[in-house]
Amino acid sequence: MNENLKEESKYQNNPFFGEYTTPHETVPFHLIKTEHYEEAFLEGIRRDEEEIEKLVNDPDTPTFENTIIRADNENGDHYYDLLNRVSNVFSCMLSAETNDDLDELAQKMSPILTKHANDVRLNKKLFDRIKYVYENHRELDAEEQMLLDNCYDGFVRSGALLDDEGKERLRKLTEEAGVLSLQFSQNLLKENKAFTLHITNENELDGLPETAREAAAMAAKEQEKEGWVFTLDFPSYSPFMTYSSQRHLRKQLYMARNTECTHQNDNNNLEICKRLVNLRRELAQLLGYDTYADYVLKHRMATNIENVYRLLNDLIKAYKPTAINEHHELERMAKNMEGDDFEMQPWDTAYYSHKLQMQKYNLDSEMLRPYFELSKVIDGVFGLANRLYGISFKPNNDIPVYHPDVKAYEVFDRDGSYLAVFYADFFPRKGKQGGAWMTEFQGQWIDRKGENVRPHVSVVMNFTKPTPEKPALLTLGEVETFLHEFGHSLHGMFANSRFSSLSGTNVWWDFVELPSQFMENFAIEKDFLRTFAIHYKTGEPIPDDLIARIVKSRNYMAASGCLRQVSLGLLDMAYYTQKEAFTADIIPFEKEAWKEAIITKQLPETCMTTQFSHIMAGGYAAGYYSYKWAEVLDADAFSMFKKNGIFDQATAQSFRDNILSRGGTEHPMTLYKRFRGSEPTIEALLQRDGITTNN
Repeated sequence: MNENLKEESKYQNNPFFGEYTTPHETVPFHLIKTEHYEEAFLEGIRRDEEEIEKLVNDPDTPTFENTIIRADNENGDHYYDLLNRVSNVFSCMLSAETNDDLDELAQKMSPILTKHANDVRLNKKLFDRIKYVYENHRELDAEEQMLLDNCYDGFVRSGALLDDEGKERLRKLTEEAGVLSLQFSQNLLKENKAFTLHITNENELDGLPETAREAAAMAAKEQEKEGWVFTLDFPSYSPFMTYSSQRHLRKQLYMARNTECTHQNDNNNLEICKRLVNLRRELAQLLGYDTYADYVLKHRMATNIENVYRLLNDLIKAYKPTAINEHHELERMAKNMEGDDFEMQPWDTAYYSHKLQMQKYNLDSEMLRPYFELSKVIDGVFGLANRLYGISFKPNNDIPVYHPDVKAYEVFDRDGSYLAVFYADFFPRKGKQGGAWMTEFQGQWIDRKGENVRPHVSVVMNFTKPTPEKPALLTLGEVETFLHEFGHSLHGMFANSRFSSLSGTNVWWDFVELPSQFMENFAIEKDFLRTFAIHYKTGEPIPDDLIARIVKSRNYMAASGCLRQVSLGLLDMAYYTQKEAFTADIIPFEKEAWKEAIITKQLPETCMTTQFSHIMAGGYAAGYYSYKWAEVLDADAFSMFKKNGIFDQATAQSFRDNILSRGGTEHPMTLYKRFRGSEPTIEALLQRDGITTNN
């Protein structure tokens, strides 16, 4: 250990080295500077290489303990977890708080980190030891067996069985893919932040609610401009498209968002997408698979391409007739309002959909905002977790955060014991990607001393910001997003596995969305809304008739929403089931790929692919169907709560014990059946969405 301390003395000013002295050894964000990342990355790589060298030269016969656990890097020694430590922070900053210097460093480090990962997975001596244990291991428990299988298969799927020429080819493919994925994300962020719709004529705000006007005025003030500024960030974009009566401005905003990264400038992603598709196809074929989808689906609940298409096609068959009816009803209303010559365009859909929703249910998101003040929503979500699982959240201002918007909490279990650290980052800002996600700064595992190392999890979102006149007032959709990401965080916080690589959200990709989508179900439950939905001015609880309208409108445009998700799943599969070199033009290919799920007009210049981060840079390649796969699971799972009571603690405890705390320690269907008693069917989803199969 003295050598380790001597080594660390060289980096005494770098907070990534040594023990953190913060509460629960949380990341000391206040001490981290840009220059600290690179030296921590490089030293982390050196330490990894040092440990691997010791492992492969160990004279003892390979065993599960002296090889698999060490190869999985779960030795509980902070000296060797440096690379993971800095990587977790850096990747979060790239998404939540990036700048030009971090982007430049990411471009520099990407090939270096990919090379290191390849050096580990293609180390013949290391693989020989793993292979020996795989073929000669003693009897293991279920979690140990899963770790062994994952370890061996992970090396094989990373090229361990390739010859030297194949290994060199794999290195080049993965390094290039890593750089291009990063470039895709950076281009999209730059393109998104570059566009603004600047309005100086107040008449052009016609139709917009007060919250949207105030937010736009604040955005203009932040940019030192007169008037109002609207952006492509969802809290700005969505209200404008929904409420603005200015059709020409809706078109301008819609076209800006839906042609991102297609223009002839430095942010163009068209060729990057094409190259990424081919790199992944070549990688899969190098490893002996016909397509990248075949490669991916080997470790998915869906198992194969046929089962994915079966799900997507079943959903089209069940939902498309209703979706067509929904669209026809929308068109009829628009023509009634505008005249028989009126032709619906994509930038009209949200506007007239809102009008129709008002007509049918007298309900829109602005009516609900006053009841969804953010601090009350936080209380409601935390209270739900307390009621279901007995856990509690306590703010701790001594835990450092990476931006003033971020709030940090200690989480305590039912018995009062410390469970996790929870970070929440709610609002859009410059340098922050759009969308919402959950991440971890530290996973959970049990170290060599038997200590249960607890996780530090974070949820990052882009909600409507507070203004000088009003606190942050959310839409119902934003409440659902909060519940979704909070579901992911519960999966992380309840993790209780021996090995970090099997804990929390480290599960098969088409299982990972179950805990998150499951939580969304509570958003329209009266008994849940009653716990927090209070008018921010009057203190009055949300009226019963408003809740009734929420419930009644639950399935409004549900079929169209389903087809939207199915269309994205079809597009994803179309790219990653390619067997030959992909040479098609992206935009027309996209429109052909998803046409069976599209019921509205497509414009020749719009493109989803160039901004489809999930499948190009976010790990969902050949996996976007997972959202609908998990929706079948979550509807089926929530039906148990509907039967037993939505706050039933016995059902919740079973969900925690069998799903949330088990991570990836067993096959996901085994875990699910242990909770539910049987495999899921599509029936609960159809029932929830009000779909009848005889439409």
